[in-house]
Amino acid sequence: MSDDVLSQAEVESLLSAMDKRDQDVVSQATTSRAKNRGKVSPYDFKRPERVGKEAMRSLQTMHEAFGRNFGASLSGLLRTIIDLKLTSVDQLTYSEFVFSLENPTCFNLIDAPPLEGQLILDINLSLLFPIIDRLLGGGSDPGTPLRRPLTEIELRLVSRITDLFCQELKKAWENVLDLNLAVNRVESNPQLVQIVPPNEVVVLISFELMLGEVRGMMNLCIPYNSIERISSRLLANSWMSYGKKSATAENMRRISTQLNDAKVEVVVDLAETNISTSDLIGLRVGDIIATEKDVAHPLVVSVEGRPKFHAQPGAFKGRKAIQVVGLINS
Repeated sequence: MSDDVLSQAEVESLLSAMDKRDQDVVSQATTSRAKNRGKVSPYDFKRPERVGKEAMRSLQTMHEAFGRNFGASLSGLLRTIIDLKLTSVDQLTYSEFVFSLENPTCFNLIDAPPLEGQLILDINLSLLFPIIDRLLGGGSDPGTPLRRPLTEIELRLVSRITDLFCQELKKAWENVLDLNLAVNRVESNPQLVQIVPPNEVVVLISFELMLGEVRGMMNLCIPYNSIERISSRLLANSWMSYGKKSATAENMRRISTQLNDAKVEVVVDLAETNISTSDLIGLRVGDIIATEKDVAHPLVVSVEGRPKFHAQPGAFKGRKAIQVVGLINS
C-alpha cells in the first residue's frame, strides 16, 4: 500500500503539469480564434440577405442610370436644374422600411405586371410641396415647411411626377423585363398599408433629390417576392446595355418646346475701369467716367453668367438697345 501513495512532491509536480497543459490549450484556442476571426462574418437573423450580391450590384448599376435620366426629365418638366442621385441600395424588412418613414408622406402603390405584388414609391412631403409650388408657377423660395396630407388637387399635380417616374423606370428595366407600371393608389399614412408580411425582405433603393436649396428623399421599395422569380435575369449581362441613347428628332423637338418659355438672364457689359475710393465717393449726377474701351469695340453679352455674343450699342424705337453681331467662340 505504501507504494500506491504519492508523496507531496509528486502531487505538486502533477498539478504543475496540469496547469501548464491548461495554459497551452487556452493559448492554442486563442491563437486559432484569432486566425479564424477574419473568416467569420456576422449574420443578423432579423435582416436576412435573400438577394445575392451580384443581383444587388445589378440593381444598383441599373438604377444609377435611371436616376440620371429621371433627373434630366424632371428638370425639363419643372424648367429648372434638378440634381438626383442614388444614395443607397439596401435589404431590410418591410416593417423597418415602413417605420422609418415620416407620417404623413406620399406613399404610392405601383402595379408592375408581370412582377407579382406591388412596388412602393415614397416621396418626402418636404420635397413635394416646393415641386408643386414650382408647377403652379412659384419661384425658388421653398416657403414654410408643411406637415399635412396632400389635397386632391395636389395629388393630381403629383401624378405628373409619378407618371414620369414610371416612364423612366420602365425604360431602365426594359432590358431585364417589360414592365407595365401604373400607380394604383396613394396613401398618406404608410403604417396603414401592408402589401407584404412585416418580416418579408424588401430591397430599398433611395434617391436624394435637390431642387435649389431644398433637399428630400425618394424611396423605391421592391419586395423580394416580386423579383424572386426573375433573379436569374438580374445576374445576366443584358441589363448592362441600358444607358444613354442617341438623340432623336422627336426628343430634341420635345425638349426644345419645353425650354422655349424658360426665362434666362441676359447682361451686357458696356465697359470696365478702375477708380479710387475717393473718386467714387465724390461722384455726382452728370459726371463722366473715362474708360479705355474703344467705342467701336463690340460689347460682350452674357447669358446666365456665360459670355455668348458680341453686340453693338444703339437705339430702337426710342429705347436703348443692342444688336448682336457675332458669337463668342468658347
